[in-house]
Amino acid sequence: MTKQWKVKKLIDLCDVFADGDWIESKHQSSRGIRLIQTGNVGDGLFKDRAEKARYISEDTFRRLRCTEVFEGDCLISRLPDPVGRACILPDSGEKMITAVDCTIVRFKKSMLPQFFNYYSQSFNYLNDIEHETTGTTRKRISRSKLGEVNIPVPSLPEQQRIVSILDESFIAIASAKEKTEKSLRYSRDIFQAYLQNVFGNPSDGWKQKKLGEIAQHSLGKMLDRAKNRGSYKKYLRNLNVRWFEFDLSDLLEMRFRDEEQEQYTAVKGDILICEGGYPGRAAIWNEDYPIHFQKAIHRVRFHTPEYNKWFLYFLYLSHLNRDIEKYFTGAGIQHFTGEALDRFILPIAPVTEVKEITFKLDTLYVDTRKLEKVYQQKLDELEKLKKSILHKAFNGQLSGAS
Repeated sequence: MTKQWKVKKLIDLCDVFADGDWIESKHQSSRGIRLIQTGNVGDGLFKDRAEKARYISEDTFRRLRCTEVFEGDCLISRLPDPVGRACILPDSGEKMITAVDCTIVRFKKSMLPQFFNYYSQSFNYLNDIEHETTGTTRKRISRSKLGEVNIPVPSLPEQQRIVSILDESFIAIASAKEKTEKSLRYSRDIFQAYLQNVFGNPSDGWKQKKLGEIAQHSLGKMLDRAKNRGSYKKYLRNLNVRWFEFDLSDLLEMRFRDEEQEQYTAVKGDILICEGGYPGRAAIWNEDYPIHFQKAIHRVRFHTPEYNKWFLYFLYLSHLNRDIEKYFTGAGIQHFTGEALDRFILPIAPVTEVKEITFKLDTLYVDTRKLEKVYQQKLDELEKLKKSILHKAFNGQLSGAS
């Protein structure tokens, strides 16, 4: 930041600095005044999410003495993720209010909303917010602490100059990002289309089988520190199971007795499926050493090993098509129980055909993953470029700063 810039607390830059309204589900209606929620506040942009829009009636608006928000107002989310993200309200053509966890900011003439909107995406701002957040499971910042956050304030002409440069730069970045994301979706669509073609057009001789008829399955060990005995071993929980792979970076430990090793370990070739949390998500254990697993995970072992990958690909397609959801139980937190897994129906082709098809699927999957990594790397580089430009902008390093 240059010496000519001032630093002021956020609240001192505002004509209006207030929280939204406490709106409970009983207050909501199917039409009327639009309720803008924290989910509508993106990183510097407004997320319309019209399909999830909530409303209140005019009578409720008057009875609760709600605060109307307008086009050009800035909304700051006091909840993650990240805490403190902000956006400028567009002209929605609707009368609007906002939720209590959004702070309404209407700036004085000395601060351009667009300048603050860009600053809210910078490392300096997010770092200052992080230092003021509270909570362990779900972080948040109070309105009073938010108001104390320092904001750099150049002159209005300098704000306008910086906003103009960032507008031009971010349009180019957004265009590159859109093209990259489109390419990423296209590569995934090719793989998904091939999966659909394979299992949507069964050949003669394919049979429909329940999983319980052709495989064994069992749940892992219950996590009970008071009752568990034995030596500590690392184990998989559902967070560690991803589609087609495992995240082994944060394995936890619990006690297992020697006689429990066979019951609660997976060996090379076994399929591990999430029972809850992310029901149905699965991967094949391909390491040469065994791994323990907890009760939230099913271990599936086919009588004919060639069907392991075949089943995994079909399970993934069922996930994409949401066909698997008919096997889930539970209204809030859903589960893929052992009983449901037992009656899960999958098409079974002759082994020779299974080998041929899974080889093609493996090849296409590997190629798709390579492309995904390339595109994801490009997206990461664009995000780094964006942060670098923001850093220079708010440290007075853009040419001509005053």
